[in-house]
Amino acid sequence: MTGTRITARELNRATLARQLLLRREALEPAEGVRRVVALQAQQPASPYVALWNRLTAFDPAGLDTAFTDHRVVKATLMRLTLHAVHADDHPAFREAMHPVVRAARLGDRFTVSGLTAEDADALVPRLLEFADRPRTTAECEAWLGDQLGAPPRSGAWWGLRQYTPLLHAPTSPPWSFGHRPSYIAPRTGPVRTDPEASAASLRALVLRYLSGFGPASVADVAQFAMVTRSRARAALAALAGELERLEGAAGEELFDLPGAPRPDGAEPAPPRLMAMWDSVLLAYADRVRVLPEAYRKVVIRANGDVLPTLLVDGYVAGVWRPAAGGIEATAFHPLPDAVWEQLAVEARSLVGFLADREPEVYRRYAHWWSRLPDATVRLLPAG
Repeated sequence: MTGTRITARELNRATLARQLLLRREALEPAEGVRRVVALQAQQPASPYVALWNRLTAFDPAGLDTAFTDHRVVKATLMRLTLHAVHADDHPAFREAMHPVVRAARLGDRFTVSGLTAEDADALVPRLLEFADRPRTTAECEAWLGDQLGAPPRSGAWWGLRQYTPLLHAPTSPPWSFGHRPSYIAPRTGPVRTDPEASAASLRALVLRYLSGFGPASVADVAQFAMVTRSRARAALAALAGELERLEGAAGEELFDLPGAPRPDGAEPAPPRLMAMWDSVLLAYADRVRVLPEAYRKVVIRANGDVLPTLLVDGYVAGVWRPAAGGIEATAFHPLPDAVWEQLAVEARSLVGFLADREPEVYRRYAHWWSRLPDATVRLLPAG
């Protein structure tokens, strides 16, 4: 292999730099989302906590407005998971994902309803026309029943709602989205579904991915987009003239954008209290660049829940949750007093941030704390 060699620690710092985790930056929310490319959004609070970690003086009302104005959109995208992305990125991301969504959502669970993939193709433009304004699940299911002449069977709406490139419409406080979604059509026109468009859009997605998460391997690209490694490899090969090749610490081939930030491994990384499902933990096949293997099964539960984590010196070192009087921090290994002091500063800021929205954020996931291994637990006081 040829190319510059990059150490594991330099890879970590490159990731943190692009994810705005080496220092907060003064960006408005929509531009912050553009910079970090994609925020996992299956939990309503998480995009907000993610930006609080990354932007100076972050006002959650600014992200509310960005969602309302459709400058930032929430939709089923990479890994068939809800993400918040900049509206400019949504068309290419959705087109790149089209073959994956079609295969995953129009299979047996959909066809057992009596519908076929061809039926879905015919219904999509009519559903998008119906969703010219926010529509609840009940309204959409009633609409589908009218189209079919009978109430839809199980699996029909499940497959159609994810196959159709619908956006989630803002619903109710405390965050822009609740647990009962409404849907609206995007303002960017129909998604192109032909193979050439999908391949071109995958190349665009790869470039955006590297800008926010690079350097990365073929396997990393495939994991992020949930495409086959052959599709990821073909996209990278087509982009060969635009990319730089690197050699990872274990000799693996990595790809990156020329001139993209790659700080020295000695660059300080301040502690952070990361959101549940933060993208920086999940955007790679090899997650040890941020998440030590010893902690992976503790942080990523068997059902897919990804706990809110302590990031210390750029790596996951524990988990956190709100508690009476502050933030309860559980460290999986000993931390210096100076780090605890920095975490306490972050905790005071986070408590203040959550106070007007959801002070007990992530409360529904508290049962996982009874299953944590023995560790150091401290209450980081609110004031």
